[in-house]
Amino acid sequence: MTSHSILSRTILAGALATMFASAAGTPTTSTESHMNQTATGPFDVKLNSLEAYNTDESARLGRMSIDKQFHGDLDATSKGEMLSTGVPGPKGSGAYVAIERVTGTLHGKRGSFVLVHNATMTQGVPYLNIIVAPGSGTGELVGLSGLMKIDIAPGGKHSYTFDYTLAP
Repeated sequence: MTSHSILSRTILAGALATMFASAAGTPTTSTESHMNQTATGPFDVKLNSLEAYNTDESARLGRMSIDKQFHGDLDATSKGEMLSTGVPGPKGSGAYVAIERVTGTLHGKRGSFVLVHNATMTQGVPYLNIIVAPGSGTGELVGLSGLMKIDIAPGGKHSYTFDYTLAP
């Protein structure tokens, strides 16, 4: 794979992640449930290009690592991976999926859990769904379920709203 190809895929994956998150202020989610707790706060994110498994240029696939530091009600770090495809731009179309393991404290309860992202952009119309992987909670977070929304403010500051339930 050429360095130009790697750079193009990195730019594509980063642009798609930003488009989806920026448009996610009022996301449509496929999971409707009654969450009884909400955690909010800012977070820092670092995306780095990874070598793609499918190196066919026409596939338009990108792969990135995700490293986050959550602040606020969720005091945690996460590491994960993202796969993406599509054409960036204001009326672009594409998709990404990602899985990240979050480790730290949620309203003072220590443990870890996995977040699963799936998102599409259809000619500029976003759909973003981020859920807790069922059964992924550990420590004091066993039984965790929830939905996370991401917002990117003008200037690039990231924040989250995490609606969740912790089963007894």
